[in-house]
Amino acid sequence: MKIFISADIEGVAGVATIQQLKTNGEYQRFRQLMTNEVNAAVRGAFKAGADEVVVADGHGNMSNILIESLDKRARLVSGNNRVMAQLEGIDESFDGIIFIGHHGREGDSHAVISHTLAGICVNEMRINGKVVGETEMNAMVAGDYEVPSLFISGDDIYVNEVKETLPNVESVVTKFARNRIAAELIHPDIVKQEIEEKVESAIRRIKDFQPLVLDGPVTFEIDFKGPQQAQMTTTIPSVKMLTPTQIAFTCKDMVTAYKQMWACVIIAIACTNGITGSVNA
Repeated sequence: MKIFISADIEGVAGVATIQQLKTNGEYQRFRQLMTNEVNAAVRGAFKAGADEVVVADGHGNMSNILIESLDKRARLVSGNNRVMAQLEGIDESFDGIIFIGHHGREGDSHAVISHTLAGICVNEMRINGKVVGETEMNAMVAGDYEVPSLFISGDDIYVNEVKETLPNVESVVTKFARNRIAAELIHPDIVKQEIEEKVESAIRRIKDFQPLVLDGPVTFEIDFKGPQQAQMTTTIPSVKMLTPTQIAFTCKDMVTAYKQMWACVIIAIACTNGITGSVNA
C-alpha cells in the first residue's frame, strides 16, 4: 500500500500568528513541530500496513520539513519550482492521500492564517462554481488519479470547511481559531497522538473512501486583489477577464486546470508590484 502526505504548516498545533513563521522569528521551532506531525502521520500509515509513504512539503518555499528528523521510512519531496506544487510526485500508484497542517481558505473565513495559495494576490477561487480552498482543490487533483482523500488536520474552521466537500474524511482538530491571527491551542503531544491514531484508523478502512472526481471540463474562476494581477494572467491565451479583478478559464480535466491555475497565480504574484528586471539575460 502506498500513501501520499501533503504537508503545510499553518494548521500545525502551536501555530497562531504569521510572525511565528517568519525566518527572523520562531520559524525553526515551528519547522520542528511540522516535522513532528508529519512523523505522527507516517507512523500511523505504517501501523496500518503501508509499504511506502511519500511526503510533499507544501509550505512557502516547500523546504521546511527537517529531513534529519523525518521518519526514516518516508521519502520527502522538498524544494520549489514544482509543477504540481503541494502534490509533486502524486500519480495513479498511490492508494490514498493525507493532508497534515493545512489551513482555511481566503475570503470570509476566520481560520488561522487563512489564505488560498498566495495571500498577496488571491481573494477567492471557484471550481465549477464552488468556492474551494487548497485542500479541496488538491483532493480533486488526487481524484483525477483515482486517489481518495483519507485524512485532514488543521484548526476547527478549516476542518468544517473541508467537510463541506469531503464529509467522510477522517480529521484531527489541532486548535480552535479565535480569529485569523489568534487561536486556542492544544498541546502538540496530544495532537500528534491523535493524528497517529486517526491516520491508522482511516487507512485500515481505506475501502470506505472514494476519490473526489470531477467529470467533464473544469472551469476555474479566480478573484484577484488587484486589476494588474488579473490582467497579466491573460498573457495565457485561454484566460478571459470577467471583471477588472476576476478571470476564468476552462480545461479538459482537473490536472490540466490545476497546472494552469498555478501559472496564473505565479504571474499574478510576479506582477503585483510590477515585473522588474531585464528580459535580456
